[in-house]
Amino acid sequence: MKKVILIRYAEIHLKGRNKGLFEKRLKDNIKKSLTGIKHELYLLQARLFVTNFNIELTNEIVTKLKRVFGIHSLSVADQIEDVTMEKLEEYFTTYNLHTKTFKVKANRANKKFPLTSMEISREIGGIILNNNKNSEVDLHSPETLVLIDIRENNNAYIFDSVIKCFSGMPVGVSGKGLALLSGGIDSPVAIFKIASRGMQLDAIHFHSFPYTSEQAKQKVLDLAKILTSYTGNMRVFVVPFTQIQEQIHALCNEEYMITLMRRFMVRIAEEIAKKYGHQALITGENLAQVASQTVESLTSTNSVAQLLPIFRPLIAYNKDEIIAVSKEIGTYETSILPYEDCCTIFLPKNPLIKPNLEKVINEENKLPLENLVREAVENIEIIDL
Repeated sequence: MKKVILIRYAEIHLKGRNKGLFEKRLKDNIKKSLTGIKHELYLLQARLFVTNFNIELTNEIVTKLKRVFGIHSLSVADQIEDVTMEKLEEYFTTYNLHTKTFKVKANRANKKFPLTSMEISREIGGIILNNNKNSEVDLHSPETLVLIDIRENNNAYIFDSVIKCFSGMPVGVSGKGLALLSGGIDSPVAIFKIASRGMQLDAIHFHSFPYTSEQAKQKVLDLAKILTSYTGNMRVFVVPFTQIQEQIHALCNEEYMITLMRRFMVRIAEEIAKKYGHQALITGENLAQVASQTVESLTSTNSVAQLLPIFRPLIAYNKDEIIAVSKEIGTYETSILPYEDCCTIFLPKNPLIKPNLEKVINEENKLPLENLVREAVENIEIIDL
């Protein structure tokens, strides 16, 4: 008998004839997440199994697996090879129950096993009762649910805990996107959410040195590093944005500052995306949260993108919901560090809430638009994480 980790998926079941491609990607992502940890991984009838690992590393392995999108749940289990009813009975004669109430639930994927699921549950429940004198069976709200999973290879897996994971789709099955990453709370959560739908991601950050510090830049890289535990490797494009902001500040009406900045960001991001093979842009924008996120402002931003869609996974979230996710995934404490990003400088006293697109374009025409975009793209810094 040995310890194994049993992994379940959910949405992949719906993929029909393409299911194998999704299973392969999930398997590859699991292997990648466990780089440096000796183990074996195999797939059997919609279950994946991690075996032959150092038991002392179990908690570390579980932590890493919980961050792999596509995994619905997992369990640390005892494996009984070539199981028979006698072997199950022998196992449970020494099973110690640590709660008063329990229930046994058997799943017999191997239909050749001589007893039915109900019969297995009844027999094993009786053995647990006999050996744990103060215990009681509770079929409705047991404190401990003892699960016995007999798979097609005639191995039994016994466990009493199902660990919920983030589910979703394996990263890499839904194309490649470029996400605008600031130092705030929203954009890391947007990256997490769109990655959970299977998109492979890189990030772009707009840095306005010396108005924003090197600490602000490092904060963004720290956020990206945290996110790589969910997304896999990530390339961060750091764009020099100082000259653009200075030009807008000097030549344009103050109230258009944020609107024009957002349009420049999309133009630059799309140029980089086209060059490096990204198929979509992703932002952390949320409807009605701030002045730059009204319908009119978002329409103004959208009009700049010529080829690529802009995905906004947080568009209907409220701030409390976004903060809750950021805490859950471990980005919140870094996001609230007090280092300003480019969006906090040159802020107008009264930013436009409902910009008129024609007037926005008139303001934009005051700027050497193509030169500013070209210089920013030519001077990007690329950091691989």
